[in-house]
Amino acid sequence: MSIQFGQDLPQERPEPQGRAAIFVPSGTIKDDVLQLVRKGAAVVGFGNHDRTVTIYYESNRFNEPALQKWEQRARKAYDRLIDNLPTTSKMTTRLDYFEQVGYINGKGITIRRMDSLKRWLEQSEQLESAPASEFVAYTPPAPPKKINISE
Repeated sequence: MSIQFGQDLPQERPEPQGRAAIFVPSGTIKDDVLQLVRKGAAVVGFGNHDRTVTIYYESNRFNEPALQKWEQRARKAYDRLIDNLPTTSKMTTRLDYFEQVGYINGKGITIRRMDSLKRWLEQSEQLESAPASEFVAYTPPAPPKKINISE
């Protein structure tokens, strides 16, 4: 099976709230790259003009409760990508190592190839973390509660 990337692959780092691609590893990924990304990771990124992709990934390596669901991990990776934050969870790699399955932006996540995402999560033994539908709206966290210390 060959993976085709069309004109819908976002090129260059998106602006804040802009659209980035969501990827899953393809069957051609090299083992050393897969070991860095880790099983079950949410992978977001964009295409480069030299036919590579820049990806940011989040696998919840430290088992944080706020990152149990796949879409929470995708959002964290997207926030790092948008803000260009320093991280070891990013790389530029070959385009054919990954399959684009959807998009993420400031409003939410759109999955176009749910079967591929579920296959990746099932192989990673994390199918229970899969999103319930093809669109996951982003809900910003509630603002912190004000503490009145003058009482």
